[in-house]
Amino acid sequence: MKIFSGTANPQLAQKIAAALGSQLGECTIKKFADGELWVKYEENVRGSDVFIIQPTNAPAEHMLELLIMLDAARRASANRITAVIPYYGYARQDRKDQPRVAISAKLFANLIVTAGANRILTMDLHAPQIQGFFDIPLDHLYGASVFIEHVHKLRIPDLIVVSPDIGGIRLARSYARRLGVDLAMLDKRRIKHNECEVTNLVGSVADKNVLIVDDLVDTAGTLINGVQVLKKAGAKGIYVATTHAILSLDAHVRLAQSPIDHMFVTDSVAIPEQKSFPQMQVLTVANLLAEAIIRIHDDRSISDLFPEKGPIL
Repeated sequence: MKIFSGTANPQLAQKIAAALGSQLGECTIKKFADGELWVKYEENVRGSDVFIIQPTNAPAEHMLELLIMLDAARRASANRITAVIPYYGYARQDRKDQPRVAISAKLFANLIVTAGANRILTMDLHAPQIQGFFDIPLDHLYGASVFIEHVHKLRIPDLIVVSPDIGGIRLARSYARRLGVDLAMLDKRRIKHNECEVTNLVGSVADKNVLIVDDLVDTAGTLINGVQVLKKAGAKGIYVATTHAILSLDAHVRLAQSPIDHMFVTDSVAIPEQKSFPQMQVLTVANLLAEAIIRIHDDRSISDLFPEKGPIL
């Protein structure tokens, strides 16, 4: 088994390697003067079980870098190549929701397979059906495995789980079931890209501590809008658990100024120090991914990594 990292999140890759009692493989990634990417594995990978760790959040070069790394490993005669993608970018473009648009999530799935991936390891896809976009085995992990354990330790009284929209109701229901609490839901209407309006609250949050669960936070506009609705409805403390902290534009500033008391995120994507804020706590998914990697290498079950009481969804 050999583990390599792209440049998107080397800190997470180092943690994964340490959890496996291993070291990252030697790989040179550089740019030519004109901006073209160049990849070379500095050690023999012939016949090896290769794992390439690279989330594909912006900029788009992260996706291109993953494709080139896959192709280089394939041409170097690696026995099996697993693309470890903690965050799968372009997942929100999973359907034709209007005329003359691309289904980019499917496009990049095709490119990853064509480049040489034999298997995918990812977590908290924005749309679970994206698993079907790949014609190779895909293992899908959930940040809930980390968050639920952490929330249990906090022993938050009068807790209720809230889904930010109808699309997240199944995940929120899973949290509620495992935490043994009630469930509520926000109803939102999309106005345009990166902009939604929360219109209704289904359920009662009066005098409750609220845990909002979601797969990602981008510009944070919808989240903050939803928090304001919950506060007006009588919610006490506001907790947020979101796996992928994209934090575009000034999202970190707006979140710091919001009524959110605690926000739990993972290190699935690299979070620049300047985008941290007092309420945010980063929980690592390195151990979860490391355990999945060793199970894939040993041809063992991944389902044992899900929290007790069965699969997440």
